[in-house]
Amino acid sequence: MKLTGVAAIVTGGGSGLGRATAEALAAKGARVAVFDLNSAAADEAAKAVKGLAIVADVADESSASAALAKAAAAHGAARVLVNCAGIGVAKRVVGREGPQPLGDFEKVIRVNLIGTFNMIRLAAAGLAALEPVDGERGVIVSTASVAAYDGQIGQAAYSASKGGVVAMTLPIARELAQFGIRVNTIAPGVFMTPMMAGLPQAAQDSLGASVPFPARLGQPAEYAALAVHIIENGYLNGETIRIDGALRMAPK
Repeated sequence: MKLTGVAAIVTGGGSGLGRATAEALAAKGARVAVFDLNSAAADEAAKAVKGLAIVADVADESSASAALAKAAAAHGAARVLVNCAGIGVAKRVVGREGPQPLGDFEKVIRVNLIGTFNMIRLAAAGLAALEPVDGERGVIVSTASVAAYDGQIGQAAYSASKGGVVAMTLPIARELAQFGIRVNTIAPGVFMTPMMAGLPQAAQDSLGASVPFPARLGQPAEYAALAVHIIENGYLNGETIRIDGALRMAPK
């Protein structure tokens, strides 16, 4: 898909991987709507890409629907959706205070998995009604994590949520193929995101050194470049691509 003039939506676009993706899409000529719960971050990112900032809760049906309608009113029907909204909370199944509160697990699943599915289903319904361009109607890219495959101790909820994103990619791609909609997922390793930036420098250095090659943290622009390639490469469909420098996470 050629991105020039195309309306695109990036969830979690106010920071980190999402913001880098919004910038990369805008650089290709797309009209970008930045969805984020943080209104200030959304405004700043949207200003940087000359796009539209929309406050949205991806896991809430009415909030997501209203956000999509607002984006369509400003930019026209979106043909690209990149799901970057997500949270990561490390907590043991059984800790010093007993079993992990069920609500903590449910929150991660709600945002990362249900939120991703909610955006896919709503966006796909709109995409299916569009006329094809060069044989396809749209492209959806979601974000999983290497934790879907080799989650660490304390990542049960996060790994489950991201594993769900990976698992639903192929069946959704198969279903939406009839409409000419491609569906793919990116599974990043350790990247320099705001969450990572909050760690001590020694911890950041240690994580970077654990990557086989290149031995460093991934840069958001590298994730964004892959997202753009997936959108532009018409034969990529139903796939989850790891971008991790050959990293396989240790148990802890």
